[in-house]
Amino acid sequence: MNLTMKRKGTKNIVRWWQYFEQYPQLYWLISAIWLIFISWFAFLWHLGDVGLVDETEPLFAEAARQMDVTGNWITPYFNRETRFDKPPLVYWLMAIGYQLIGVNEWAVRLPSALTAIALVISVFFTLKYFGFSNILNNQSNQAKIKRQLWFSAWIASALTAFNVQTIIWARTGVSDMLLSGCMGTALLCFFWGYVTSEQKPQAFNYWYFAFYILISLAVLTKGPVGIVLPGLIILSFLVYVGNVWSVVKSMNLLEGGLIFLCITLPWYILVYLENGQIYLDSFFGYHNFQRFTDVVNGHDAPWYFYFLIVLGLFAPWSVYLPLSIFRIRFWQRNFWQQQPRNNQLGLFAFVWFVCIFAFFTISVTKLPSYVLPLIPAASILVALTWSNILTNKLPAQKKSGLLITIISNLILVTVMAIAFLTAPQFIGNDPAILNFKESLLSSGLNWRGGIIWGIAAVFIAICLSYRKWWYAIFSINLITFICLIIFVLIPASFFIDQNRQLPLREIAQTIIQEQQPQEELIMVGFKKPSLVFYTQRPVNFIKHPKKANNYLNQQQNEQNNSNSSLLVLRTKEMKEMNLQPQNYRQLNRQGVYRLIRIIQ
Repeated sequence: MNLTMKRKGTKNIVRWWQYFEQYPQLYWLISAIWLIFISWFAFLWHLGDVGLVDETEPLFAEAARQMDVTGNWITPYFNRETRFDKPPLVYWLMAIGYQLIGVNEWAVRLPSALTAIALVISVFFTLKYFGFSNILNNQSNQAKIKRQLWFSAWIASALTAFNVQTIIWARTGVSDMLLSGCMGTALLCFFWGYVTSEQKPQAFNYWYFAFYILISLAVLTKGPVGIVLPGLIILSFLVYVGNVWSVVKSMNLLEGGLIFLCITLPWYILVYLENGQIYLDSFFGYHNFQRFTDVVNGHDAPWYFYFLIVLGLFAPWSVYLPLSIFRIRFWQRNFWQQQPRNNQLGLFAFVWFVCIFAFFTISVTKLPSYVLPLIPAASILVALTWSNILTNKLPAQKKSGLLITIISNLILVTVMAIAFLTAPQFIGNDPAILNFKESLLSSGLNWRGGIIWGIAAVFIAICLSYRKWWYAIFSINLITFICLIIFVLIPASFFIDQNRQLPLREIAQTIIQEQQPQEELIMVGFKKPSLVFYTQRPVNFIKHPKKANNYLNQQQNEQNNSNSSLLVLRTKEMKEMNLQPQNYRQLNRQGVYRLIRIIQ
């Protein structure tokens, strides 16, 4: 009976596809709706409805605001000091946003969101034309190839967007998503050029020129890594398939190099002329070379750090990466060298993934955002696997590998459910949030996450019991993640904003109303750059209360222009500074913060 039902189900699916194949415009209509939904839901929904998050995001936002205010679009400044951490492209885009829609959170985050949308669309179209498995590359399976192409495009675009790594950085006003988008679209443009140069060797290849423009923008986003990583990926891929010289001849390297230099070199020359050796030492020495060779700002981690990051932040799709990589058969070099170029996307994605993963694993300084550029490659690999599962009958020897992966999927979502439910017991206090653990428990966020992952585990376990239902597991994972966005990730952003950032914004409003001419604004114990952005005033950050006392005494002895100062601090710092009630007047108190006026 089960066999009969399975055959009927397969026939119904085939009939359904055959109906749609008569009206190909329906595919494009579905795809347009799908891409619009992904773009709005993953990247634009509530994008600017929460404040900037300390510590990094306001640094970028304020540096861009300073460019807009001063008209100096060469040297980035934050709090009256040069900021050479990153090149200027992200600041330029934010500053343009300020001019178009005002100085607000939308303008800060829109470059990241739009870049993520462009990346998702690029992944979709690349998979639509090249997203088929090598085992289907024959003329007798054209109908299946078309089906797999559509499935690959839909799945890959969804996976590129619906993972925690992309969601976070596409909604944050920093340079990471811009780099990942420029680099990812550049690599996809290279692959398009690589394929079309084989099909039309004599034609002018616009894809390669798009590649040169995009890596130039990547270099203007984050420096040398914008060309080093794509260069490493492309060179490794071409050496493996044995196409180095033929591709080099078709890439117009001389013209491409001139395009690259024309886009990138002017700003680097101008910023050097304006700042001299201090720029070279800070940007190239500290923020590039030293980050790779030494620990910067305490961001060290064990060698297996990125295994955990990819497993957790690309969940639940990460469990399918081992199977997807195995299916590439990367060890069969002769096989891949015999394949036409339009059938090598899976191998290209594999090299892309491995190069970025290995590069940052070797790097001494480690941050979760560093491996963001490998997410499109991981999405492509998993999409090729799932599109093959959904459109083809798997041989018996491959079902065992899929079974192991589905069991791993079940274990992962179960662990995620347990992790959410028990998280408050292991999370430490956040000094910037009053009664953090109690607030987290009362929000119910951990229970929501635990229930969502728990329900997913139950459904996956049910599907695991019936082989004919294995095909539904991808949909279960996708629906689970969408529910996670709706009920956990977006509410979590509002929770963090209300408890961590809103108090500072309210303090900032009081500062704007109360600060007197020549009155200095000092923050003691914390360095919260959002205070600079929201007050649009310079802030003197002093970490230790004793140093703050010494500084105030020195100012009093020097008979500064103002006989008072505004201090933002906590009760803890007030006690350590031994401030007496007669020495200050409290102007506002929000969350853990106090705003007081010291009379000198």
